Amino acid sequence: MRNFLLIAFILLFNVCFSQNQFSVFFDSNKFELKKSEIDKLNSWIKQNPTVKIIGANGFCDEDGTSIANDTLAKKRINTVFNFVKNKLQIRADFKSHAFGELHNLSKIKAENRKVTLFFIEPKDFSRENEILGLKPKTIIEIKKPKIVFESKIILKNPDGSSQEIVLDTVFMQKINLAKKGETLNIKNLNFVINTFIVIPESRPKMFELLVVMQKNPSLKIEIQGHLCCNVDDKKNLSGLRAKAILGFLENNGIEKTRMTFAGFGGTRPLFAIPEASEFERASNRRVEILIIEN
Repeated sequence: MRNFLLIAFILLFNVCFSQNQFSVFFDSNKFELKKSEIDKLNSWIKQNPTVKIIGANGFCDEDGTSIANDTLAKKRINTVFNFVKNKLQIRADFKSHAFGELHNLSKIKAENRKVTLFFIEPKDFSRENEILGLKPKTIIEIKKPKIVFESKIILKNPDGSSQEIVLDTVFMQKINLAKKGETLNIKNLNFVINTFIVIPESRPKMFELLVVMQKNPSLKIEIQGHLCCNVDDKKNLSGLRAKAILGFLENNGIEKTRMTFAGFGGTRPLFAIPEASEFERASNRRVEILIIEN
């Protein structure tokens, strides 16, 4: 005589809960419910319309191999589950756990061919996890260290000139505090016409982004390039401009895994194309950053 591993989908129940169960039985080597068991199950559902099913165990007799019996027990659970799923409340993770205990067979074979449903009544809904022996998850909130920017940051120009670079710390703090999914326009970041070369006057904007990325290692961004005047971007100039900013950050020590880039040409204009003024063209011709993670 062989015992086999139960096929089941719930955690171990407390002993005090064992009386809240209901069983239906199957013919030998069958996983379909016969009419008498269907009638019995329907009658039980009618008498207990407000209970909540929190698990089920499937059983077989000793006939057949362990593998075949495991499969049969699983099919029996699925049969009962599909029968009650639209009639009673069912715990969301009903089918997500393994019981993991051997079946102590009854001397009467017919008593071993069954599925047992475990349920709770409305008065116990608030104690559901306690009944199942589930401990509440402890959520540990990890607070990021506060990043403080000086009111004014002045950098030496890396090209060796005597002209200093003054950074806009207000914009830097705005980047630092931006939420996931937020898009920020890097104003005054301009390029030599028809190229991806940043004009000298716009270099501080790149350093502002660099310093924020250095001070906030959890910040991940997508750099997005946009053009004016035409929707099409046959030369992918918008993408090349975004990639140039990414390259600047990477060359200054920012890990590439924290950055992506994309070029949208003129497909996402702030003002309708063709624009009515130079202001509108300049507004459409922009670089933005999308906050991926912060």
